[in-house]
Amino acid sequence: MKPGERLVSLDAFRGATIAAMLLVNNPGSWSDIYPPLEHAPWHGWTFTDMIFPAFLWIVGVAMTLAFARRVEGGADRGALFRHVTMRAAIIFALGLFLAAFPFGLLPAHHFSLATVRIPGVLQRIAVCYLAASAIFLRTSWRGQLGWVLGLLAGYWALLKMVPVPGYGPGILEPTGNLAWWIDSHVLAGHTWSGAPAPGFDPEGILSTLPAIASTLLGALAGHLLRRPEAGSAKAARLGTLGLGLLLVGFVLSRWLPINKNLWTSSYAVFMAGWATVFCAGFYWLIDVRGWRRWAVPLEIYGLNAIVMFVLAGLVGRLLVLIKWSDAHGPAVTLKGWIYQGLFVPLASPVNASLLFALAFVIAHFVIAWAMWRRKWFVKI
Repeated sequence: MKPGERLVSLDAFRGATIAAMLLVNNPGSWSDIYPPLEHAPWHGWTFTDMIFPAFLWIVGVAMTLAFARRVEGGADRGALFRHVTMRAAIIFALGLFLAAFPFGLLPAHHFSLATVRIPGVLQRIAVCYLAASAIFLRTSWRGQLGWVLGLLAGYWALLKMVPVPGYGPGILEPTGNLAWWIDSHVLAGHTWSGAPAPGFDPEGILSTLPAIASTLLGALAGHLLRRPEAGSAKAARLGTLGLGLLLVGFVLSRWLPINKNLWTSSYAVFMAGWATVFCAGFYWLIDVRGWRRWAVPLEIYGLNAIVMFVLAGLVGRLLVLIKWSDAHGPAVTLKGWIYQGLFVPLASPVNASLLFALAFVIAHFVIAWAMWRRKWFVKI
């Protein structure tokens, strides 16, 4: 790609990832969901488990495209990192804001600083972006590859070899693994209430190490995209790299299962493979072949990705926290009222639930489209 040229396929891929996040996070009923739209309970993976690592991978690619040219031009690395630190702090703060919203201001919401969740999706993005940027700004691609190998091997060794008090080493069940033990002690009371085990958090402390590697794998793909060669050759290289990562991740899973909650090393490699393959396809179709019209809606989503994610988090919470008493029965939530009145009569339970999720995605797209038409692009 030419210096300063925007990679439309990356915007579209980011938009597809955010749209998928909104889809799987907002079914009409959590009791009626197609299996691919749920996370794997523990070991294994589904379509849903592909989404978050894809976004971190995209962060890595974008980081390379944003920083490499500036570094080569002699930009002050310290100034760049100070900018990164500010962005990471804002993203982390937005994650905490979503965790605490609406701060007990609605009758149905209990808020306490003693129990507010500290980890989260945006928080992990912020930490991974900060750490991966620090590594990127001080190393070449070989150094970044070394960090990837070190993080993945080191995390594997920690999970397998460090004994957990009362359980011993190598436990990979929801209770008894090292990541659970660290989270339950360091973040006691501040972890996700829906986690597979009390005290555990899928965006916890220790499992952030391989998530940083996921981001760096995206950064390495970014180096490939900057190569001065034909776009079709780069698409082929990218696709080959993705297939190789898929194979390596699959082989590694024989010894360390693919597990999103633990973000195992095999999971990080396998999901980076999927992200690389999908991005290769997007790049070939959009930037090489020039078939862009079909991707415009995804590009619109991708240009305000964080805004859409935060807005969806706020709306999703309000839909279940705004409720009123029904004279003929229990309290009714705004979401339940919409879902039961508009979607349940249209289809079977699982399809009605999916229709609600699709409507949620479309409603947010309308907002993204309005921002795009007005050229409102929120840059953090």
